[in-house]
Amino acid sequence: MNASKYLAEIVGTFILVFVGSMSILSAVVMSAPVMLVVPLGFGFALLAAIFAVGDVSGGHFNPAVTLGALLDRRIRLVDAVMYLAAQVIGALAGSGAILVLANQSAVQATANHPGSGARDVQAFALEVILTAIFLLVILTVTKRDPGHAPIAIPLTLVVIHLAGIPVSGASVNPARSLAPALIGGDLGGLWIYLTAPFVGAVIGWVLFRIFERAEL
Repeated sequence: MNASKYLAEIVGTFILVFVGSMSILSAVVMSAPVMLVVPLGFGFALLAAIFAVGDVSGGHFNPAVTLGALLDRRIRLVDAVMYLAAQVIGALAGSGAILVLANQSAVQATANHPGSGARDVQAFALEVILTAIFLLVILTVTKRDPGHAPIAIPLTLVVIHLAGIPVSGASVNPARSLAPALIGGDLGGLWIYLTAPFVGAVIGWVLFRIFERAEL
C-alpha cells in the first residue's frame, strides 16, 4: 500500500531531522568540534533512516530528492505530493521532539542560517551547488550501483556538511530547514533553504540526463 510508503517517509525524515539536530545540540553542550560531530550526525542519521525504512519508500526524506525522482519519472506526481507532505510532517515531528526534550531556544539553534560573514546570495549559490551534487550522486548510484547507495548517499551528505556548514549551514533539504524555523520561531533567511535545493535538484537531474545520454 502507498500508505506504508508515506509513513516510511515520515519516520525516515523524523530520524534524519531529530538525530541530526541532536548532534548539533550535543556538539554545543559538550564543546565538541561542530565540523566533526554535525556532519557525522546528519550522515549517520541518514544512514540509519535508509536502513530502517528506505526499502519501503525509496528513502527520499527530502523534497529536493523527491523532485529529482519526479523529473526522472521514478515516482508519480500524486506520490511526489504525498511524499512532500510526509517529509514536512516528519521534519516537524523531529523538531517538535527537540522542543519537548529541551526548549524553543534549542530548536532555534538547529535552524539553518548563512554563516558569519556570508551573504544570502552566497548561501543560496552554495545550497544550489551542493544540492546539485547530492542529486547527481543519488540519481546515478541508485540506477547504476544500487547496492552501494545506502553507503554512498550518507557519505555524500557528510561531505556536503563539511563543505557547507561555514557558509550556508548545509541544508540541501527544504523540510529539514522548514521545521526548526517554524517551531523555533525564526524565519530569517528561510527563503534560501526553501528555494535553492529545488533549483539544485533540477540542475542535478539535468546533469544526470546529460551523462546518461552520453553513454548511449
